[in-house]
Amino acid sequence: MIVAFSVTPLGVGEDVGAYVADAVRVVRESGLPNRTDAMFTSVEGEWDEVMDVVKRAVAAVEASAGGRVSLVLKADIRPGVTDGLVSKVETVERHLSERPAD
Repeated sequence: MIVAFSVTPLGVGEDVGAYVADAVRVVRESGLPNRTDAMFTSVEGEWDEVMDVVKRAVAAVEASAGGRVSLVLKADIRPGVTDGLVSKVETVERHLSERPAD
């Protein structure tokens, strides 16, 4: 499964980069395949391990922000698929490189 999530502390002002870094650090230290962009961090693995990472990332932000946290989460639950973080992007890139249909 792939989970894309965004965790944001509430009530700390506009500059939340340090708090987000706390969450991303948890994800990267998990050893699971992951990718971070401007809006979400995606992590891939089995249900229990992915959800544990998300839970720990939220807890890290909650601890450093001292309170309320917002979590947005989207999951692609597709049994038997591995390396989806790479293969899904490769498929789109392949289609982009082909000549568009008339």
